[in-house]
Amino acid sequence: MSKYMLIMRGTDETNKALMASIDEAMAATGRFIEDMMKAGVLLAAEGLDDPRQGAVVDFGGDAPLVTDGPYGETRELFGGYFLLEVATKQEAVEWATRVPAVPGSKIEVRRVAEADEVPQGESNGQI
Repeated sequence: MSKYMLIMRGTDETNKALMASIDEAMAATGRFIEDMMKAGVLLAAEGLDDPRQGAVVDFGGDAPLVTDGPYGETRELFGGYFLLEVATKQEAVEWATRVPAVPGSKIEVRRVAEADEVPQGESNGQI
């Protein structure tokens, strides 16, 4: 079994569409979460707060530059995730196709690397 993260990606437009029908979207998401729980594949599910409440730490210069939200023009934002434990990537993709997503949004499917797959440093197992 492997862990896969289904990362919800949206745009300003899809987020507006989601908010326009938030009650319906929350009900559909609740049903989807229940289906995953019944199937025994759901490990975690979280939604992210409004990006205007966040910050960006940019490491592009000599020192990290912190910018508070809003971020200005955004093409895609991460809106939340589902963490699943399934047998194959294909099974994770099949669950991703069932996410009650707003038209125009995307679900990115990524396998979570196991601890023994991450390169270890020379001292004390540090990365």
